[in-house]
Amino acid sequence: MSPAILVVEDEPAIQELLAVNLRHAGFEVIRAGSAEEGEAAIRAAMPDVAILDWMLPGQSGVALAKKLRQDERTRELPIIMLTARVHEEDKIQGLEAGADDYVTKPFSPKELVARVRAVLRRRSPHLAGETVEVDGLALNPGTHRVTVGGQPLELGPTEFRLLFFFMTHPERVYTRAQLLDEVWGDHVFIEERTVDVHIRRLRAALEPSGRHERVETVRGTGYRFRGN
Repeated sequence: MSPAILVVEDEPAIQELLAVNLRHAGFEVIRAGSAEEGEAAIRAAMPDVAILDWMLPGQSGVALAKKLRQDERTRELPIIMLTARVHEEDKIQGLEAGADDYVTKPFSPKELVARVRAVLRRRSPHLAGETVEVDGLALNPGTHRVTVGGQPLELGPTEFRLLFFFMTHPERVYTRAQLLDEVWGDHVFIEERTVDVHIRRLRAALEPSGRHERVETVRGTGYRFRGN
């Protein structure tokens, strides 16, 4: 489950440069050529980071950043502003608009990827691509591998996403509706009981190692992953 990066950039060459380097770094890339296209992309599927060019046709990247910060759904979305403006007052304006970071053109693709990872670590550490481990159960989101005591564990893609979410959000109780939003995405409309089916599959895969008991049912509420 690779983090999704929304790139809102109207210059095709720069958009392509960003997309190639981000994909090479293991990210999923969503492209948009204007603020309006960016908003449509976010309505369709919430990205994990948005890279916004300052100067866009029509609505500017700064204006889009302000709108995203005012919307409850996108208030916590990490934003990196990309611009040719180099003056301090411009940087301040971008940061005050809600950007988490500010990268000036021309830029190093490697530096930009590093900035994306840094923003993920600050805002969403569970998406930074690092291995998470609980009681010998290790999951690497970058390689999409799960091991128990060093031995590989086979999981379906949905069970993988579900386990990843649980391991990075231990001890808290989540309702079925919350798990649907967090694991399947808030743009997907499926029955809440679908969660129960995948919980059973996840437990069955973990049962031989005894880790299935960490996925707890909280009667009348939902599910919790025991992390300690």
